[in-house]
Amino acid sequence: MSCCLLSGVADVFHALDDPTRRAILDELADRDGQTLFEICGRLTTKRGLSLTRQAISQHLGVLEAAGLVHTEKRGRAKFHYFDPAPLAEITKRWPPTRKA
Repeated sequence: MSCCLLSGVADVFHALDDPTRRAILDELADRDGQTLFEICGRLTTKRGLSLTRQAISQHLGVLEAAGLVHTEKRGRAKFHYFDPAPLAEITKRWPPTRKA
């Protein structure tokens, strides 16, 4: 396995290690293509997490660096999308064991 792939896997595990980042991914999986403002609002109303926009933005940066979130800029708005591909890479590495 290449060094870059191992680094990517480590980035994914690091990103998933934080409950706030997992909550962000849950919200994007529920409704993809949200702005930072929308994500903050959903985290506050649905999950009771009242974090600053800067804190959520930093969490989104970690998720983006791990490849779990992609962004698209339209005008002044930046939309965030969940990308499950890095999770699929992890499941390819450890396939289910066969029963004898």
